[in-house]
Amino acid sequence: MVFPVKELSSQKSLKTGVLEEELCTGCGACVGLCPYQVIYHDRTVQLHYCDIEDGKCYDFCPRTPTDFTALRALLFNPADLTPEIGAVKSYYFSRAADSRLRIMAQHGGTVTALLELALAEGLIDSAIISSRNQEFLQSGAVVRNKAALRNYTGSKFTVSPTVAAFNQSVNDKSGKIGIVATPCQALALAKMKLVPVKNGSNKVDQLQLVIGLYCGWTLSAEKFIKLLTQNNIGIESLKGMDIPAGKNVLNIYTNKGMQAVPFAEVQPCIREACHYCLDNTAEYADVSVGSARFGDDWEAMRRWNQLIVRSEKGRELIELAVKRSVLKIREAPAESLQELKKAAAEKKKTALKNIIRKSGSAKNLLYLDYRDAVVQTFLTNKTSDKKSR
Repeated sequence: MVFPVKELSSQKSLKTGVLEEELCTGCGACVGLCPYQVIYHDRTVQLHYCDIEDGKCYDFCPRTPTDFTALRALLFNPADLTPEIGAVKSYYFSRAADSRLRIMAQHGGTVTALLELALAEGLIDSAIISSRNQEFLQSGAVVRNKAALRNYTGSKFTVSPTVAAFNQSVNDKSGKIGIVATPCQALALAKMKLVPVKNGSNKVDQLQLVIGLYCGWTLSAEKFIKLLTQNNIGIESLKGMDIPAGKNVLNIYTNKGMQAVPFAEVQPCIREACHYCLDNTAEYADVSVGSARFGDDWEAMRRWNQLIVRSEKGRELIELAVKRSVLKIREAPAESLQELKKAAAEKKKTALKNIIRKSGSAKNLLYLDYRDAVVQTFLTNKTSDKKSR
């Protein structure tokens, strides 16, 4: 498969190069810009042909060709860049100071604590987060009331078209916006900053904060619902999910208790597009947050997060969070950062292998440029051009 040169219609290029090739991440970046593209369940659907040549749907998609060198230069200090996990100003273990929030949250409650602070301090006027309905389908929700944020805690593991909510909500009256984003969503939002503005006003300027979530994959809602049914788990009883460190299972929490599902059963439910993603730490966010998977004592660490501070804006937010006593941080061991980098490097190598397997050539990396410095770092002999053998 060769990613097509952009044709007269951006929408057609998006269809042939992304949707039909199962590269769509479901991030929602192409939705909410015009009435022709929508989310149906957890799939992106084109309802009608559009002949716009320079459509934002193509430009914003995280799976269309991107100048990553320009993007890194635009957003981050070059001295902070690492090939494995992107920009790192500092790296901590963190958790919310409020013990009630820690109990409610997936792990340490860092994300919710930071959003609450940003709203309280007027750094943002609204927060966009993911929300799940009774049918296990997700959408982006706009929250302006700090007290309402705790209704949305916890990881969902299925895709949420959160960027669509940003596209639909941003306007002259929406004020400053903060968003919680997975890696593909954070990339889409970053790409918006690269697109030249024709009318003199760039709506993405209202985006004041991106909190990234670590993400190795998301699940197809349709396939996962079938898996739940096979394990006699009702969707209505689902309370949360987690992946315990060192165990090859997915823990599913319901009203009746916890049930461990072997990951071998979960694997077929992973979205196809996730196999071609190089980023598992949301490299294009201001700060990135994940679970603190370090050492052998999972129970001791499960109420802590890993926190990567990437941008100057992110640094200022974390310093304020500590000053206001809403966040507790501690220096993470150097070994923890090395473990994270090692895992991220393996993710990149595996994704590149999958991309080359799909395209048939190490010089055709779909949405990536094989000459990019980071890509070159992880193009090993095992991912050599099959056509040159």
